[in-house]
Amino acid sequence: MTSQSIPTPPPQLPQGKKRILLNGFDMFTDRSGDFNTLFLDSFGVHDTYKGNGDTAIREGAQFPMGDPSIPVTAMASVTKNLGFAITTSTSYEAPYVVAKRFSTLDHLTGGRFGWNIVTSWKASASRAAGLPLVEHDKRYEIADEYINVCRLWESSWSPTALLEDSERGIYSDASQIRTVNHTGTHFTVHAPQILDPSPQRTPFLFQAGTSPAGIAFGSKHAEGIFVSAPSPLILAPRIKEIREAAKGHGRDPSSLKFFAIFTPILGRTEEEAREKYEEALKNASVEGGLIFYSSNIGVDLSKFPIDTEITPDDIHIDARVHSSINTLSYHGSDVPKWTPRNIGKAVSIGGNVTVGTPERVADIMEEWIRVADLDGFNIGYMWTPGTFEDAVELLVPEGEGASQKWVRDDHPASKYRYDVYQGE
Repeated sequence: MTSQSIPTPPPQLPQGKKRILLNGFDMFTDRSGDFNTLFLDSFGVHDTYKGNGDTAIREGAQFPMGDPSIPVTAMASVTKNLGFAITTSTSYEAPYVVAKRFSTLDHLTGGRFGWNIVTSWKASASRAAGLPLVEHDKRYEIADEYINVCRLWESSWSPTALLEDSERGIYSDASQIRTVNHTGTHFTVHAPQILDPSPQRTPFLFQAGTSPAGIAFGSKHAEGIFVSAPSPLILAPRIKEIREAAKGHGRDPSSLKFFAIFTPILGRTEEEAREKYEEALKNASVEGGLIFYSSNIGVDLSKFPIDTEITPDDIHIDARVHSSINTLSYHGSDVPKWTPRNIGKAVSIGGNVTVGTPERVADIMEEWIRVADLDGFNIGYMWTPGTFEDAVELLVPEGEGASQKWVRDDHPASKYRYDVYQGE
């Protein structure tokens, strides 16, 4: 899901039907197309499990990892409609630097770039950056100001400032390039945007967060929101709450697009799909799943008996992923008991694994869309590029995506447009 222009409009769907949007979720490389967006990157080492990062390093649990901005430019040169989004933290880089980098990437992708905004909760990431790990709600307060500084994208250059007039010897009209003056609680910037406006100006903004502070931030700024849970019944009230909060910011709640993690194991027959699933189970690392989940909830699950149920009371909530914690409170018949054994098995092969033919998997996806009021899915993978290739060849023909070019008029960034914003 990006803000790029699509050459031809998608076919009209029957009334009451939603078009399902698909994102590929990876950590560094892309080997498949026909998704709406490819997501890359993460921060820090998962070092909660067993009290250090050794197990994560041995298992290859999101380690090692490169800078995603480099492969994005290469992948954009050989694709036309695939969007790209990378994760960057508002805790560890100056907003002016990020504004420049993301304008560059939006130029080089032709307006197919998005930013997954994170505030960074890993202590290992703060140690790596040499900066303190700020308290949870304070990180969102900082992020809110951070986004306001990134109004450099909207307010600095007039749409007609770039002249490139060789006859008169004028490259840019200085009278149409505004210096952004920001002196805030956390950031100070006095400079014009150093790069001319990219196709989108503001990249498509993604965010994930279901704590009260996360909801307040996402409902105000995000255009795409990631949600995670093993059941659509868990997601439905969360999504409803965020859409309602968006109304409070003067936004159309339907303009926010929600994506849940979903890992399809597809076969042309049920037997073929089941064989792939059994192979995945055979090769999956339960300990790898526990590494990832322990890091997310802030509890070392290696200290619990393998079949002991984990509850929300066991969690240090401040610096972790609230959606994972909230999920532990759900005890529906459609989810297993939350023991380390079950958690490790489930996480090791991906979130919300569904096994079957394209028709069966598509039906289940449509049910998630209906029950939870989702707009699409972040497709996890068992094999790369195999899972993405299966989705492209077998699943994607079920539908297409749509897009927009700039931030909507009801988005907070629109008030910083050059012809609207008068400066401070």
